[in-house]
Amino acid sequence: MADLPSGTRYVRRTHIRSAGWRAGAALSGLCLLLAAGSAAWGQEAASPAGPACDGALGYAEAFGGRRTFLLRPDHLAAVKARSLTDGALKPARAAVLRRADAALTRPAYTVVDKTRSPASGDPHDYMSIGPYWWPDPDRPDGLPYVRRDGQVNPERATNAFDATDMEAMSRDVQALSFAYYLTDDERYAAKAVEMVRAWFLSPETRMNPNLNHAQAVPGREAGRAEGVIDAHRLVRVVESLGLLDPSPALTELDKKALRDWFAALVEWMATSPNGRAERAARNNHGVYYDMLLSHFALYAGMDDAARAVIGAFGPRRLAPQIEADGRLPQELTRTRSLHYSTWTLIAAMDVAQLGQCVGVDVWGYRTPDGRSLGKAVDFLDDWAGRENEWPFPEMDLDQTGGLYEVLLRGAWAWSDAELARKAELYRARNRSADINLRLPPYAP
Repeated sequence: MADLPSGTRYVRRTHIRSAGWRAGAALSGLCLLLAAGSAAWGQEAASPAGPACDGALGYAEAFGGRRTFLLRPDHLAAVKARSLTDGALKPARAAVLRRADAALTRPAYTVVDKTRSPASGDPHDYMSIGPYWWPDPDRPDGLPYVRRDGQVNPERATNAFDATDMEAMSRDVQALSFAYYLTDDERYAAKAVEMVRAWFLSPETRMNPNLNHAQAVPGREAGRAEGVIDAHRLVRVVESLGLLDPSPALTELDKKALRDWFAALVEWMATSPNGRAERAARNNHGVYYDMLLSHFALYAGMDDAARAVIGAFGPRRLAPQIEADGRLPQELTRTRSLHYSTWTLIAAMDVAQLGQCVGVDVWGYRTPDGRSLGKAVDFLDDWAGRENEWPFPEMDLDQTGGLYEVLLRGAWAWSDAELARKAELYRARNRSADINLRLPPYAP
């Protein structure tokens, strides 16, 4: 690994326990760096009830050795058992099997086949451009690019860059791993592992574990702090690797190499200029930074680093970013304010779930004046069923997938039948959504 900044100490320790594997990479100085500037509140996780998530082991003990952190074994078992006959779950099962069958026929994706070169000159470095940056129409060469909030430049999705391939790779690996879980068909596992090896492990095609050139802006910046959020696609991969754990296609050497890859990415996120700048973000980017780093750290066996981030999440993110009435002011100024509000809360809910793995209760965090994750969900809940009356800027009120996920996850998190009722308002519009593979309809 690269040297850490002065004053930061890196120590690796390995634990072998009767319960199974845990590779703990204890980054003592790194943990202090991650928690710096916020008073960590570290209480025992109290809610919601369910199978135990045990640090870097995740749910493996309760899930037949599958080391997941966001996919709960009880919820997935219910989905698997009911999805053949339950009309609420059959569309999602059918959709993911169609996606998986299509993925079986596709070649693996890589970062080395893009047509443009990152500033480093190394094709193994991931590269994308900022989604809302466009050529300047008043300049012959279009440089430097100019920003149009909420309007995605289609150039980002071309083969000149890696964002589309990373999205497709993560979607295919997710579909294949779910298909493997639902059907026990090893063909799906073998194809998923082929794609994972090409993207992360094969020397000829692997991605370097950094995002130095993510969300670049032609004519302005070769890569930006905001590009760290591109890694949200890798959350799907980490959880998919857990579903693939029982398959002989994924070898122990693969698993070790993947843990090392994500450990290196965690170190880059915590110590690089772009990573540290993203950590300082005060909007959805800061929330996603904490979620991504803690998730990847748990996968890599770095419990202490994950605990440091999650232990500071309440005072560092929830308290300053949520108003007493539950609104997210930084997101409400955007041209897609409902989208960004739900997008932010989905990442915050992921942090709350990960907190259960390290003994920190994010679900129940509350400031003296009432700022909390639950309050933010309540604010959105008030608009459920009347989203067309949403009083803030929003370019597409027909996109309700984020609102549906927030309401359904909130119902399960707080055993809230009213949130479940409102989530059902959106099920028909989101029958094939991925969340339906992770959560059955709420039942008290």
